[in-house]
Amino acid sequence: MLAEDSTLLREGLVRLLAEEGHEVLAAVGDAAALLAETGRHRPDVVLTDVRMPPTHTDEGLRAALQIRERWPGVGVLVLSQYVEKRYATDLLTADGGRVGYLLKDRVMQVGEFLDALDRVHAGGAAFDPEVVRRLLARTRHVDPLTRLTAREREVLEKMAQGHSNTGIAEALSVSRSSVEKHINAVFDKLDLPDTPGFNRRTLAVLHYLRD
Repeated sequence: MLAEDSTLLREGLVRLLAEEGHEVLAAVGDAAALLAETGRHRPDVVLTDVRMPPTHTDEGLRAALQIRERWPGVGVLVLSQYVEKRYATDLLTADGGRVGYLLKDRVMQVGEFLDALDRVHAGGAAFDPEVVRRLLARTRHVDPLTRLTAREREVLEKMAQGHSNTGIAEALSVSRSSVEKHINAVFDKLDLPDTPGFNRRTLAVLHYLRD
């Protein structure tokens, strides 16, 4: 199965895979359709882009993780122009093999792309060296709090003390909008997920207390 919002690339991949003897059960353009069709067909392998409608951020990668959780027997090969660090690490460290993450430049090297597909289908893994390099570079930051400016650390300290945004603004003699800007910077620098089920403010405080 294939999920890619670019019609030109999607149709090109369908043709390439068919010529190489693969049966493409479905080719879709968004993550919702990918999940629906995967549940319907249970393919051997899913190929998916990372950025797809409606927000064009990380829908495809989050769908890939859901597929790994719901249908662990389905192999997942992610194709992207980007290394989405937030969820790529979860994919990289997933148990059971049958997973890969390639940059789209590899699609131009047909032999490497098909080899990666075969490895994922056979139960192995296929990760682009550049993907691994960027993920490992991220892990070198032992203490993520070192990324914060002095003012951002002050704001985080006030958050840990239980102050509201208004209370932080009054304590530091700055505007509320400035506090909100600093808090968003803290969230970004600590790589905290902006997803349902996670309270980023609580996670930031936990980072601070652990330090």
